[in-house]
Amino acid sequence: MDREVAPDYIKTTRNRRWLFIALGIILTVTLLYFFRKSLGSTLESSRIRTGTVEKGNVENTLTASGEVIPAYEQIFTSPIRASIKRILLTPGTQVNPGQAIVELDKSLTVIESERYEDQLKLKQNSIEQLRMKLNKDLYDAEINDRIKSLNINKLRADFEDAKRLQKVGGGTAEDITRAENALKIAELEKKQLENDLKYNRESMGASLKETELGAQIESKNLKELQHKLRMADIVADRKGVLTWVNENIGSSVNEGEMLAKVADLGSFRVEGSCSDIYADQVKAGLSVIIRLNEVTLRGVITQVKPAVKDGVIGFVIQLDNAKSESLRPNMKVEVYVVTSSSSNTVRVANGPAFTGKKKQFVYVLKDNKALRREVETGLSNFDFVEIKSGLEVGEKVILTDLNDYEHLEEISIQ
Repeated sequence: MDREVAPDYIKTTRNRRWLFIALGIILTVTLLYFFRKSLGSTLESSRIRTGTVEKGNVENTLTASGEVIPAYEQIFTSPIRASIKRILLTPGTQVNPGQAIVELDKSLTVIESERYEDQLKLKQNSIEQLRMKLNKDLYDAEINDRIKSLNINKLRADFEDAKRLQKVGGGTAEDITRAENALKIAELEKKQLENDLKYNRESMGASLKETELGAQIESKNLKELQHKLRMADIVADRKGVLTWVNENIGSSVNEGEMLAKVADLGSFRVEGSCSDIYADQVKAGLSVIIRLNEVTLRGVITQVKPAVKDGVIGFVIQLDNAKSESLRPNMKVEVYVVTSSSSNTVRVANGPAFTGKKKQFVYVLKDNKALRREVETGLSNFDFVEIKSGLEVGEKVILTDLNDYEHLEEISIQ
């Protein structure tokens, strides 16, 4: 038969258990604290990078990307529908002004040009025929008008004679009426003839003008085709390098299809692009820093493209040194657009220690110890960070990321 355990014994056992648990937690926390402190309070000097606080200029920049392109690139397109007859130069060849690049088969266009010439001659011949007919019709109408005038004068004289004869008793009233009616009819016929003459003159003039306009159109078409024939001689008009050519000999090319590219590889510019969230900051006239490998170049934005495509805005950069030997066509470069700057301010080299916050902690190296210090930052770019407060000129700042040690006020440097 089991005996009931005494309440005092149960209470003592429970208290002892809670005491052991509390002591275990305190011991664990203490060991972890001292272990972390023993590990984190010392740092090898080879693991850190430092920068010296100095006076200088700091430019605030936004990051973009860019591509190097020739400052001048001429694209040759076919002005006519033709076929490629011969390739006279290969890509990479130095091209001089007046040097032919591609020869096109222009025979079909020449035949069309001759057809236009024949059509123009027909139009011009029609104009001459129409002008001759117009002159003849006008001459005949004028002669008829003169004859009608003479006939009216005769009928007017007959009317006057009839009136005189009646007065002397040699004529009747019917003779006077007959002569008067004949005169009125002749006068009306003359008015009708004059009206027809005016209409024919205007109508024939309009027909002649229409034919002349048709001839002018044919003449312009012929001149346009002849101009295209001259342009079909694919010839360089300035010095450069042939960067691309359509080498498909015998293939047909349509009007406007690209045939060759000639670029001036002695001078370059950069086409930059960045996110459209910076659209209100990127403006023409802003300075730009371009980095390619270890080379840094400067330039200025000359044009901001108005259209936004896929959330990206584009802009054109004119380089201060457009003939740098480091530049190559289609090279990808880093672009930093300078949006603001501070002159002769306190600055330090940028590094992982700076997180972009206006106020943060950094470590200052002094007597083999890193001392935590709160600083206030200002403008920043790829190279430097402006220090508004917290650091003095000449002090050394650890630029390496020390987030794992941010709980420490002081770190020993070995």
